[in-house]
Amino acid sequence: MSIHKLQVQRFYRDLWENCDKAGIPEVLHSDFTFRGSLGYEKRGHGGFADYVDMVHRALSNYRCFINDLVVEPPKVFARMTFQGTHMNEFRGFEGTGKTISWDGAALFTFEGDKIWDVWVLGDLFNLEATLKRNET
Repeated sequence: MSIHKLQVQRFYRDLWENCDKAGIPEVLHSDFTFRGSLGYEKRGHGGFADYVDMVHRALSNYRCFINDLVVEPPKVFARMTFQGTHMNEFRGFEGTGKTISWDGAALFTFEGDKIWDVWVLGDLFNLEATLKRNET
């Protein structure tokens, strides 16, 4: 298995799902840039950690399911499903305690064996429709 594939799996399992910020330097390049599916751009380890915290505050039991993973060094493409329990304000909607999910796709670019850049596109149209439906 390629180091790039392993690092993407660690990115989702360790950094996102397990919220293991101590692992950030092992997975992410020091000049890391992140363009998230929710419309925010973050730079560096601290900016990314803040983004993870924001999502985890809003969504408990946050999970990232890798549906497809294509490796073409130095890039990796992932098709994802994101899921969590909506507990606090998220995208302008108060928490409902209901599980929400949305699809996304991410393009990872590597510098050596570390993730240097991630660009994520999420299905915000269906996410917002779910949030609206859940608030009633």
